Amino acid sequence: MATHPSSNEVQVGAQGRLVIPAALRKALHIEPGDRLVARQEGEALVLERREAIRKRLQDRFRHIPDEVSLVDELIAQRRAESAKEAAQE
Repeated sequence: MATHPSSNEVQVGAQGRLVIPAALRKALHIEPGDRLVARQEGEALVLERREAIRKRLQDRFRHIPDEVSLVDELIAQRRAESAKEAAQE
């Protein structure tokens, strides 16, 4: 897949619908019926496949050893914050 930037203007239609230009659909291999996740990033609208999101998150957290529990770390962090707030009262 080419990574060169491509810019196309789209118009928001009835019911907020967008039509992705054919050249972009072809370059990104978007087929009828494909599901994309829409999210806001600053002032931009980003559309991407769930698989791309999953891969990005896996890559982001790949360095964390299996024996580390992010849930346990979060709970410990919340308890410490709560104890700090209680001590300030």
